[in-house]
Amino acid sequence: MRATGTLTPGRERTATPGVAGGVAVLAALLVAVVVTGLWHLTQGTSGLGAADLLRALTGGQIDVGGVSVADIFTGSRLPRLLAGVAVGFALGAAGALLQSVTRNVLASPDTLAVTAGSYFTLTAVAAFGLAVPLWASGAVAFAGGLLAAGVVLGLTGRAAGTATTRLILAGSAIAMALDAGTAMLLILFKENTTGLFAWGSGSLAQLNLDASRRAAPLIVVVLVVALLLSRRLDVLGLGDDAASSLGVPVRSTRTLAVVCAVLLTSTSVTLAGPIAFVGLGAPVVTRLIGAKVRGLHRHALLVPAAGLLGALLILLADAVLRAVVGAQGATSIPTGLPTALLGGLVIVVLALRLRDAGAARQAGSAGSRPRSRRRFVIALVVVATLLATAVMLGLLSGTLQLRTGDLGLWLQGDAPDLVTRALDERWPRILAATLAGAALALAGTVVQSTVRNPLAEPGLLGITAGAGLGAVLVVTSGIAGGRPVLVLMAVLVGLATFALITALAWRGGLLPDRFVLVGIGIGYALNAVMTFLLLRSDPWETPRILTWLSGTTYGRILPDVIPVAVALVIALPIAFGLRRRLDLLAVDEDTPRILGIRTERDRLGLLALAAVLAAVSVVAVGTVGFVGLVAPHLARALVGARHGRVIPVAMLLGALLVCVADTLGRTLIAPSQLPAGLMIALIGAPYFVWLLRRSRT
Repeated sequence: MRATGTLTPGRERTATPGVAGGVAVLAALLVAVVVTGLWHLTQGTSGLGAADLLRALTGGQIDVGGVSVADIFTGSRLPRLLAGVAVGFALGAAGALLQSVTRNVLASPDTLAVTAGSYFTLTAVAAFGLAVPLWASGAVAFAGGLLAAGVVLGLTGRAAGTATTRLILAGSAIAMALDAGTAMLLILFKENTTGLFAWGSGSLAQLNLDASRRAAPLIVVVLVVALLLSRRLDVLGLGDDAASSLGVPVRSTRTLAVVCAVLLTSTSVTLAGPIAFVGLGAPVVTRLIGAKVRGLHRHALLVPAAGLLGALLILLADAVLRAVVGAQGATSIPTGLPTALLGGLVIVVLALRLRDAGAARQAGSAGSRPRSRRRFVIALVVVATLLATAVMLGLLSGTLQLRTGDLGLWLQGDAPDLVTRALDERWPRILAATLAGAALALAGTVVQSTVRNPLAEPGLLGITAGAGLGAVLVVTSGIAGGRPVLVLMAVLVGLATFALITALAWRGGLLPDRFVLVGIGIGYALNAVMTFLLLRSDPWETPRILTWLSGTTYGRILPDVIPVAVALVIALPIAFGLRRRLDLLAVDEDTPRILGIRTERDRLGLLALAAVLAAVSVVAVGTVGFVGLVAPHLARALVGARHGRVIPVAMLLGALLVCVADTLGRTLIAPSQLPAGLMIALIGAPYFVWLLRRSRT
């Protein structure tokens, strides 16, 4: 069975009789969960093995460090096991429901931002010190997840099944914005949110059985409702029109299934935090098995089978992790990290099986009408003036508010010491923000036109994640060499990430949609690795590194800015010299070839250029998203689609965005500071929503 952008379960075999094969798979999965669960019970930090547990269960009294085996069993190991089963089952079943209602093989609680929405609302409750009963925390998570899923599905519309890249981009962007909001709360309210960063990667650690007892009835009730919908979902796989003609209420069926999926996801997040991508991997593997096993495609068997496979995946991930690094070492590694890594790899594998959208894709210049040269000159002058004003305000604003006269005295070398220290600290930050914003905007312009996807940008393609990983490797490992080594590693790992994405996506040519999805999958996997490194490092360093990864200019000095300046000096003439080829690449696949242009070579070179720009910008301001998305779009709206005009205006707009975000982050809650990257995410997310809404077909 070849996976495509559209998932149509049941289209070919809905009427096929016989479910014996599906029941056999269900029984086999149940046995596998039980066996894995027994193995899982034998692992823990107390050193109790299978023989000790067996003797205790047969009446022998065994104490470990003054604690009875029964207490260890019921107070630690059994709660962890039941939490893993409940969370895995809930996420697997939720993913199966979401894939069915969207008819999209890449739909899941993570790619639809349900998990991010639930985590954000729970973090907000903790950050603001709101006292809510335990049962209400599930309702809070449900509200956040449902709102996020509604936004993503509303943006993709009825085309969710066929617009695979659009769905994943929408979900990834909304999740990035929610994650930015969550990170901001973790930074601002670290006293109230202590431990939530590690919990945010998913942890099965439980104090007792109470949480699992509360979650189990809800999961059972939602599963019953989902099973009652199974026949409707089978018919819905034939398509909306066919289902309507057969008497299935399409809208209510889809809505109820999404509500069930969000309920299951919010329950799992409340119980164990956001454990990533089990809701993607479990149903995908189940459907692949269903392509070979008769009867498993029916939702009455598919949903519980995906749930059991999800439970199996989580228990295996937790048990294998403990077996590899030891029970004590595994305590600092959330269970969600290996599953997130697995989920990123699943997206990559599925992306390699997807067909490219080809001519159906909206070009990067869509919606951009020709503009006059006079309009271009006016736009260039206005944006440059706004940037100069923003730089001036950035120099004057901060914990110590200055006047223009202070700036004049500083330039002459006659300013008081306090003013001198303030401006000596601010001007490298302003310069870093300005140059990094211009680099990200140029990289975004190149990426959008090269892959012909107006919703693509370096942050969504895994390139910035690779550069961030290189920098984190240096910071957390204590490698000597200082800033030059940090810059070198960020660029090298960013380029290595780009090379890996290109190598994986290159099969019969570099197809743009495949490249985007592979980049997103690699980005998810690298973010999991970065989180692992952060959690293994000095815990007192975690907030500082998290702040840097969120995008900040704090503590920047002139040597931090030099790599970005050098990269821009080299990249700008190259990109501007290839502006006409960018114009042609943004149109379609055939026009450049007709004109004799080697599209693969040019596309590869331009994407490599964007990768370098994204990598050096990470060194200057951390991982900042949305600039490479927003700035090119605003530039095209102002001056049209010709890259000779888009490139300079987009770079000025990118510099303006990061500069303003940095200034706001330094002044809104002074003397405390907000990372510029989080400010941009909060600004860019609404624009991204509007952009997707406007371009929905």
